[in-house]
Parts: sequence; structure tokens; C-alpha cells
Amino acid sequence: MNVFNAQHDMFRQAVRSFVQREVMPHVEEWEAAGRIPKSIWPRMGELGLLGVEYDEKYGGAGADLMTSVVLHEECARSRSGSFAMAVGVNTDMASPHLYWTGSEELKERYLPAICRGENLTALAVTEPGGGSDVAALRTRAVHDGDHYVLNGSKMFITNGALADLYFVAARVDAGDPTRRHRGISMFLVERDTPGFTVSRTLDKMGMRASDTAELAFQDVRVPATHLLGREGVGFYEVMRVFQRERLVAGLHAVSMAQRALEDTIAYVKERQAFGAPLSEKQVIRHRIADLATTIEAARWMTYAACLRYQAGEECVREISMVKLYTAEMVQQVAYHCVQLHGGYGYMREYPIERFARDARLLTIGGGTSEIMREIIAKEMKL
Repeated sequence: MNVFNAQHDMFRQAVRSFVQREVMPHVEEWEAAGRIPKSIWPRMGELGLLGVEYDEKYGGAGADLMTSVVLHEECARSRSGSFAMAVGVNTDMASPHLYWTGSEELKERYLPAICRGENLTALAVTEPGGGSDVAALRTRAVHDGDHYVLNGSKMFITNGALADLYFVAARVDAGDPTRRHRGISMFLVERDTPGFTVSRTLDKMGMRASDTAELAFQDVRVPATHLLGREGVGFYEVMRVFQRERLVAGLHAVSMAQRALEDTIAYVKERQAFGAPLSEKQVIRHRIADLATTIEAARWMTYAACLRYQAGEECVREISMVKLYTAEMVQQVAYHCVQLHGGYGYMREYPIERFARDARLLTIGGGTSEIMREIIAKEMKL
């Protein structure tokens, strides 16, 4: 069964060529610098790799979800989880808030520059004490004439240090604890708005080339026109975008695991032990067969959820299952691929070591495995 058509295949060739020529040769450099140069985004915009599902009148390509699937699969094959995540946040986790709920005026003003790669975006929801409990966020937004005044902080924000536009969740009704979910709104905040600062860039275990920051908002005056959607329903928009985020995370997990397995197969074919390549040892061959089977199951589970999502079906349970299964799967693949590399798998000079560190985030970001299990259980009426 092929879920992709000829146009998807052509797009895949274009993305893979770009990644091979303009991303992979620089991965080590970006890792050392702790950030991806902003010049990569206009280049992606020039090649038509940003805003692929957005309407052509805003500079997008008007393509379907499976085109985005191709984009994320190929970015995750780059051996840089950082690059894949930075792209995913920009295209599928932050800017959709504008495309789905922004006014026509805001979309006309900001989306073309996003599609051209001139404006990098970030999603600012998570807070220092909040984690997965989005409804508990404390950042305040007080309506003051034709502005809202934001005060608070955000933590673990991907693209946070370099973004130009931030999609910020803030509480507009802090006085009534029974309105935890109904008191949140989303706002578009420009980087140079007075009172907004990047408090610090965070030092992470993996995904080290993806800048992750803590943000501070001190009396930040945001035009009331920058409210996204209706006041007080931002929580539900965050949950809506979470479905995209979790699908993208599943695609990243599968594609990263596939690339790691390919690298491991190449290694065991070359590595000699006891007079023969490791690939001729039954225990090695069977381990690789098990890993390949697990990855393939994860791939088709993810494709099935993507197709249901594209068809507009209710699939919270299925997407949560994808996020849970693929995130746990990639941990297993990381462990065994490092093990099959032996001592070299522990060395920074081998991409498999970075893969193991990058993969560790996938059971945490976008909703932990524990939260996914709870969502699945609730969807099963348990």
C-alpha cells in the first residue's frame, strides 16, 4: 500500500536533496554552536519547504497533510533531531495558531513572511512549574483598552532564542479556579515588543543545535488585534495543535529510528569480529530483524493516524497511541543501535551517539508517555 502519490515523491526528492546538500554537512558545526543559523529558513522558503499546507494567497503551496509528512520524514533523516524539531515547531506547532485562528488582517500581514522564511516562529505555552498541565499556566493577560498586558514566564521553548514571532498562551481569567480551561487565550507577540526578553538559552542533554529558551514577559503590551481566536478558548486551540505536534513527533521518531538502523546495518556489515563481519552473527541479524519489524509497525500506525486526521475524523486516541508507541519504540532502537556499535556507539564522533541523546526527548516533549497513557485510558472510558 502506498500512501504517497507522484507529487509527494517529487517533493521528497527535493527535500532530501536539500537536506543532503545544505543540512547534513553542517550538523556537527550547529551542534557545537548550540543553534541553527537563521539563514537556513529563507533558503527553505526559497525552495518552497515552508507553509506547504497554507493557502497560496499567503505564500503557501496549498498542499495536503501527506506533503507535510514527507517534509518531516526527510528532515528527521538528517541525523539531526534538532533540525527536524526546529522545522516541526515552526511549521506545525506555532504558525498553525495564526493560520487557523488569526484574523484575515494578521494572516495577510505575517503568513507570507513565515512562508518565505523571513519570520521564524515559536510556541510559548509551557511554564517553569506547569509541564503537561496546560490549564495550570500562570502567565496573565489583562485587557487594557486596545491592548492586553502580559506578565509571566515560559520554559523549554523551542526556537525561543531566535524566533521573530511567538504564539503565547496566557490566562485572561485568573480569579475563578473553576474556569481553568475556559480562561486561557492565545496571543501573537513580536520579538521586539518592549518588556519581552529571552531570559536564557537552556543547556540540554540532546537536541543541542535546537535553541531552547526561557522567556520572560514583564508588562508586555500586545495589541488587542493580536488575540488569536475568541478570548478564553485558547486552551482548546492548544489541544488542537497538540494533535499536529504529536503526529509530527511520531514521524520524527520513526524516521530517526529508520536512519539509525540503516547506519547500524552499515556498521555491522563492515565491523569484523572473530573472523567475519558482525552481520553474519545470528544474534546480530535477529536483533536487527526485530528492530526493523518494530519500526515498520510504528510507521504504518503513524500513517494510519495521519490519514484519519487528514480525513477530518476524530482520532485523539489514535494520535495519542502513535505518540506513546513511537516515542517508546525509538528508545528501544536507540539502546540497541548503540549496543550494536559497541564502544564506538559511546563516542561523539559517531552519529549514533547523538541519535541516542536526541531520541530521549521524545517520551517527554509534546506530552509525556505517562500523559499519553492517561489520554488513551480516558478515550477508552476507563
